[in-house]
Amino acid sequence: MLPMTTSPAPRPVARIALVGDRSPHVASHTRIPVLLDALAARDGLVLDAYWIPTGEARAAAASGTLARFDGVWVLPGSPYADADGALAAIRVAREEGIPFLGTCGGFQHALLEYARTVCGLTDAPHAEDDPGAADPLIVPLACSLVGHEGLVRTEPGSLAEAALGAERSVERYHCAYGPSPRHLPVLAAHGLRLSGHDEDGAVRVVELPGHPFFLATLFQPELAGDGTKPHPVVRAFAASAVQRAAGYPVAGPPS
Repeated sequence: MLPMTTSPAPRPVARIALVGDRSPHVASHTRIPVLLDALAARDGLVLDAYWIPTGEARAAAASGTLARFDGVWVLPGSPYADADGALAAIRVAREEGIPFLGTCGGFQHALLEYARTVCGLTDAPHAEDDPGAADPLIVPLACSLVGHEGLVRTEPGSLAEAALGAERSVERYHCAYGPSPRHLPVLAAHGLRLSGHDEDGAVRVVELPGHPFFLATLFQPELAGDGTKPHPVVRAFAASAVQRAAGYPVAGPPS
């Protein structure tokens, strides 16, 4: 009698909302299919990704559609067609405990959402959307980081350090805007952790303690290498989403 064999359990599939105005001219957007294939093949992290344009994100947030995803990634590509749509997606991920990753424009809008919704800075503007604003939260960088690489140092014991697997790394940027140092103490006082900085002390990573996985980076981890070996931050986000899809509690960040 032949021994009985059992089929391996199917791998959980995480449904991911990719929030952004998809364009073949945005390098980060064209990299996504490569990353999805690599995450599945190399790491066994299977993501079922749905693009949600910012113009549709507000309705998806209001209807509860976004809350049914296992992860939300707000991608680069600002100025967005509908900045309020991007903010609505971030708020859902933050309030519903859904694994969240924001890169470049997603980082900038994660700060805006937190400032407006949590810190009471309801009119905090983005200088890219409102060039005439007197005191914007997101301002033009003194030196544009478009096409640049730079060292990032993470705070010991932070989610950023755990995701990167290192205290420091060299990361790729493609941005010209970042947070105004003037407003950062208010964000920190209301619980946002400023967990990664460049060599000059400028904030490059933020996270939210107590949330299962909430990480935003001004750099673009999706542009690391050729995409066939996903950046550790992308892999950590994917792992959190898959863990949620599997029905297990997502491990929270360090306290």
